[in-house]
Amino acid sequence: MGTRLSSLLTLSAFSAIFLAGCSSQPAPQTTPTPATASAATTAGRQPKPEDTEYYTPVPAIVTPGSTNGAPPSDALVLLGGGNDLSEWVMQKDKSPAAWPIADGVMTVDKKAGGIETKRSFSNYQLHLEWRIPEGITGSGQARGNSGLFLASQGPGDDGYELQILDSYNNKTYVNGQAGSMYKQNPPLVNAMRKPGEWQVYDVVWTAPQFNGDGSLKTPAYVTAIHNGVLVQNHFALRGNTPYIGQPVYKAHGATPIKLQAHGDPSPPISFRNIWIRPLQ
Repeated sequence: MGTRLSSLLTLSAFSAIFLAGCSSQPAPQTTPTPATASAATTAGRQPKPEDTEYYTPVPAIVTPGSTNGAPPSDALVLLGGGNDLSEWVMQKDKSPAAWPIADGVMTVDKKAGGIETKRSFSNYQLHLEWRIPEGITGSGQARGNSGLFLASQGPGDDGYELQILDSYNNKTYVNGQAGSMYKQNPPLVNAMRKPGEWQVYDVVWTAPQFNGDGSLKTPAYVTAIHNGVLVQNHFALRGNTPYIGQPVYKAHGATPIKLQAHGDPSPPISFRNIWIRPLQ
């Protein structure tokens, strides 16, 4: 009896520890539970198909774009087919973005510096197209370098960077090639097209959450698709992505999205067709 009681107490303690550990994980997406399901269990009757069916809330209708790369009806277009840069500002002083643009193609001005969105975002789906110029020169990190900062945290390169680089037959450290979360996680595969062709990033970003005292509650997560190929699979970031030093989290709320003007000597890259869908 004593052995059995001890075993039961041990099992109860393990269950409590397991449940406590689970409670620290990010909460999954919740779905309504049909009231009839619990009623059927209580009544002890045979379950029916409708016990697990529900009809509200009804998902909103979103009209897809004419192509998979075109913005859907609920997207905010950050860079469209014209010459409008009104959604962007210079990172250094928040003045109007001064990168050259023609026919919807915006090119990095390395001397002017990086740009960021005028608006701030938390969780979102982002579509962005970028191009390494044909005949690009240089090697390693000095070859078509830029960066998509999924959340900018201030001046310079502070934030969370999804690397942009010419990684077509160009060797560098793997957690710094195109599709990597810079200095943290290399891409699952190298999905680069050759220079002169348009590259496509589709990103789902889940912003980190912080407690009232500034400590981390849940980390940032990123899923990234490069040219239709999965390269980051719900990766949990360990903090920001500094060039030197270890990643750290610093409490923040909604932030701008930043495009880097890297100082490498190779010719500048270009961007087009950028749109975003803020998510709850």
